[in-house]
Amino acid sequence: MDWDRLAGSWMELKGRLRERWGELTFDELNVAGGRREQLIGRLQQTYGISREEAERQVAEFEEAVGPEDAADMPGHEGR
Repeated sequence: MDWDRLAGSWMELKGRLRERWGELTFDELNVAGGRREQLIGRLQQTYGISREEAERQVAEFEEAVGPEDAADMPGHEGR
């Protein structure tokens, strides 16, 4: 799934993001606001991991959230 679709579904995805990265708060996710680079930075800071590792984890998350998940989210029909 492309990041634009994830960003567009950010409010609906915050619960799944917290399941994956439980140490991130909803406030931190609100600050990231669907911006990939912000999420990567928060992961680096919170988990003390390298940029490459944070990018890898985000890419895995993108793959795990398939188009069918976004299609079920309000406001994303037909995209």
